[in-house]
Amino acid sequence: MTDMIEPPASPRARDAERSRDAILVAARDEFARHGLGGARVERIAERAELNKRLIYYYFESKDALFLAVLEDTYRNIREAEKQLHLTDLAPADAIRRLTEFTWNYYLEHPEFLSLLNSENLHLARHLGDSDRVREMNSPLIRTLGEILERGRQDGSLRGGIDPMQLYISIAGLAYFYLSNRHTLSAIFGRDLTAPKARHERLSHICDVILGYVLRA
Repeated sequence: MTDMIEPPASPRARDAERSRDAILVAARDEFARHGLGGARVERIAERAELNKRLIYYYFESKDALFLAVLEDTYRNIREAEKQLHLTDLAPADAIRRLTEFTWNYYLEHPEFLSLLNSENLHLARHLGDSDRVREMNSPLIRTLGEILERGRQDGSLRGGIDPMQLYISIAGLAYFYLSNRHTLSAIFGRDLTAPKARHERLSHICDVILGYVLRA
């Protein structure tokens, strides 16, 4: 039996996909810069070089577009995490790689932090209705749980660690520092955005996380 070959997408379908992607990119930048409240659909249309009516055709409302941007943003980080192949590594190495990845991803994608800040101001009322985001995040927690159990069994990691709590700690140690880097720099009189300061912070985060999970 020969494999079925899917027909190529029609030019109209390809144009629709390109338009939708252009809107998401433009909206991501607009929401990251101005937040949900300050974002303007007119500026998104201008950035995307599309008619504003087309945005409402695809996404119906600014809130629906904001949710689509959030979902796309989470999809991007979850897809990048899959490329780490954490299950192929020794448990401690896997946790270190995830910790380093999380820090570097936040550094390279400041829009991710800005979008989360905006959604938290709105009490996560968009993500609260998103089954897609919950489905995207569940595999990561399952993978982390498998790594922790493997480490418990081989004696490298201590038992009783909640994978969700561990991931929140990994993300939180990076997120708080980077989200508050300007105020923290002002308060402590140190440039916490300097390369040396960022290197020290990542080293500290790894020490904290591995110090917690490793069996003494």
